[in-house]
Amino acid sequence: MTIRLHHHPLSGHAHRVRLFLSLLGLPHELVEVDLAARAHKAPEFLALSPFGQIPVLEDGPLALFDSNAILVYLARTYDPANRWLPQDAVGQARVQQWLSVAAGQVANGPAAARLVNVFRAPLDHERAKSIADGLFTVLDRHLTGRDFVAADGPTIADVALYSYIAHAEEGDVPLAPRPAITAWLRRVEALDGFVPMTVTKVGLAA
Repeated sequence: MTIRLHHHPLSGHAHRVRLFLSLLGLPHELVEVDLAARAHKAPEFLALSPFGQIPVLEDGPLALFDSNAILVYLARTYDPANRWLPQDAVGQARVQQWLSVAAGQVANGPAAARLVNVFRAPLDHERAKSIADGLFTVLDRHLTGRDFVAADGPTIADVALYSYIAHAEEGDVPLAPRPAITAWLRRVEALDGFVPMTVTKVGLAA
């Protein structure tokens, strides 16, 4: 069966799934969704993703939306060693904490700030930057003395957090004062199978 990922190269949500597919070494087909033409709101796409959002993963007859749900599915299906999502209750809970951060503070902070600059989204840029700053203060402290966010080795928590944090400067959120975050980003980028997300030359990244 062919794994197909419906994505857009500038979407951090889609990138986290593409990154994990590559880290797992899974062959897959990339299907770019034309957001400008509103292809994500077409009936055939809504049949796969009822909220009209990317990414969508197709694995044989299965279609899944929501990037974090897709990460969990891929980890449980294609990582028999349970490296990326621990089996024990505490390990799973520690990963889930950071998946919630990815869906909350990351989405409302660095991701939202970047949306304003990259896609001209009508969001409160100052509020998003403030949320990002608070998040980065906590995350930098958490990562001090740690290699990865939820376990001794990388997990899907690191994958879920990486894309928007790595591209935070595109939303005018500086990374320079956060040495532990910067070191963690370099560790993720050194993983075998890492693939980068397309850089947009806007904001502090211009």
